[in-house]
Amino acid sequence: MKALKFFLAALAVVSVPALSQETGILKKIKESGTLTLGVRDSSIPFSYLDDKQSYQGYAIDICMRAAKSIQKKLALTSLNIKMVPVTSSTRLPLIANGTIDLECGSTSNNIDRQKQVSFAPTTFITANRILAKKSSNIKTLDDLKGKNVVSTAGTTNLKQIATLNTERGLGMNVLSARDHAEAFLMVETGRASAFVMDDILLASLAATSKNPADFMIGSEALSVEPYGIIEPKHDPAFKKVVDDVFIEMMKNGEMSRLYSKWFQTPIPPKGVNLNVPMSAELQAVIKNPTDSGDPAAYVLKK
Repeated sequence: MKALKFFLAALAVVSVPALSQETGILKKIKESGTLTLGVRDSSIPFSYLDDKQSYQGYAIDICMRAAKSIQKKLALTSLNIKMVPVTSSTRLPLIANGTIDLECGSTSNNIDRQKQVSFAPTTFITANRILAKKSSNIKTLDDLKGKNVVSTAGTTNLKQIATLNTERGLGMNVLSARDHAEAFLMVETGRASAFVMDDILLASLAATSKNPADFMIGSEALSVEPYGIIEPKHDPAFKKVVDDVFIEMMKNGEMSRLYSKWFQTPIPPKGVNLNVPMSAELQAVIKNPTDSGDPAAYVLKK
């Protein structure tokens, strides 16, 4: 009898790992068979709609790679990918309330945002700069005294330009646009003298505009902005699955190949080559992945 009890007890212990151990978001995905991604309409080349109304981009490709890993982890024969359009203002709240599982766009990772959400390892590094028409002769922030300046609602860029406006007493009229495309259009049509945003997004919008040669991007860097895929906070199991695949991509060269695809070769819908070499800062991150929200973590030591 004792032997039988011992056998049953041992069997129970052995059987535990075979039971589903998923909790939180992994459990939700397994039960629904759906991964929900937050995507952007005009964050070229990270997440945007092409001429066939299909979502494309560097961040989309990265998230789809994560989706494959999640499907494998959960032993699902198939995984439905639901794409939900988000804006700069809605992306964090929709992650926080569980509407979307990952946000695949062009979102800056900073310490303040990490109070609400988590971030996967950094996959791009940019800087906050000024875009204006060449004919305006605007090159620096000081050139914008008393002028209309636009940035996108819900971004760190808008917050920063408002702060700098006050600190420097520039008297600018700081305007808020719904998305990057609207902000660029305001400069294009003369409703704003300049658009303050991450330089890579400014370069992408200018390169794909009707008259790319009409625009310039200032050399003055107002901030350092590390980009990361947004993850829900307080779900370490889900974060580990996502982070592990990104780190693997960095180690095996897949991340660098995706970078070349989106930043150094022609991209849809117009076949424009942004021709942006990988920065030394991003090369350092790929060598030593980090999800730090501290800009100082991305400054190269001399």
